[in-house]
Amino acid sequence: MIIKASEADRVAKNPPKGLIAALIFGPDQGLVRERSETLLKTVVDDLADPFRVSDLDEAALAEDPARLADEAAAISMLGGRRVVRVRGAGNALAELFEDFLADPKGDALVVVEAGDLAKSSSLRKVFEGADHAAAIPCYADSQRDLSDVVRDALRAEGLGIAPEALADAVSRLGSDRGVTRRELEKLALYARGQKQVTLDDVRAAMGDEAEARAEEACDAAGAGDLPRLDLALERLWAADIAPVAVLRQAMGHFQKLALVGAEAALGETIDSAMRKLRPPVHFLRANAFKAQVQKWNEARIGEALELLFEAEALCKTTGVPAEAVCGRAMFNVAAMGRMR
Repeated sequence: MIIKASEADRVAKNPPKGLIAALIFGPDQGLVRERSETLLKTVVDDLADPFRVSDLDEAALAEDPARLADEAAAISMLGGRRVVRVRGAGNALAELFEDFLADPKGDALVVVEAGDLAKSSSLRKVFEGADHAAAIPCYADSQRDLSDVVRDALRAEGLGIAPEALADAVSRLGSDRGVTRRELEKLALYARGQKQVTLDDVRAAMGDEAEARAEEACDAAGAGDLPRLDLALERLWAADIAPVAVLRQAMGHFQKLALVGAEAALGETIDSAMRKLRPPVHFLRANAFKAQVQKWNEARIGEALELLFEAEALCKTTGVPAEAVCGRAMFNVAAMGRMR
């Protein structure tokens, strides 16, 4: 049976009666593992129990295909229904699972974990076409989903979260559910003893200070704000941030300006084009970034990138102090940013 993404969590927590096998797949491998374990725990509380849990992978089944039916039919020495967990599955196992689902053995719940599978995937089609099996997708969390994940995780630790802190936390998460969980555990530990997580807590526990300081320098250069750029660079050198790292981040920044500007030139709104960027622009920088898109045209961005590329080459190939080279390039770019 086909399970919609919006129903995936519900099915993992409360599988339909008669379900004997499930394929959990998608690009978010952290979410694949989380939903797999949620489903497995509807049968076995302790996934480390060797009597009730069989842990296999594609290589083991490719070497001994009969093992799937053997493990599914096995009886636990201490009683209770068993589970069979298959990790890293791919289309090479499609025929094996097609045969198994046509004539299932035993009463074990078989849970198969896979990566991102196209609609045409043979393994996916096997599970979608079986009445007593399910194909459960795991795609990247939307902002709304992430907000719920953050609130629920903190609520479980007895913590609330301020609206601005929630927005900031969500902007830093979303690529992988496993990473999201670890970051939220770190945040909850940092805020232990408080009633509510604040914006400062999120920045302290989850923020990358070096990246944030480099972004400050990039925004100052893009806005043509020389005093702000001077202060930002001074803070970067005091924090011992490598000049080449600053130059590379600046190149990435202007490349993003170019991408958004190109989309806007084709008729798309700047806000819509910005939402397509990965990673997205932090919401606290959104207005500043939008103003820079309106300020810079394609030709000037090309000139700025050329200056930054040349500065990186000088840092790597000459004995000139790298901080001086980087600073000069950034100030030249900022001077361009002051032009109308």
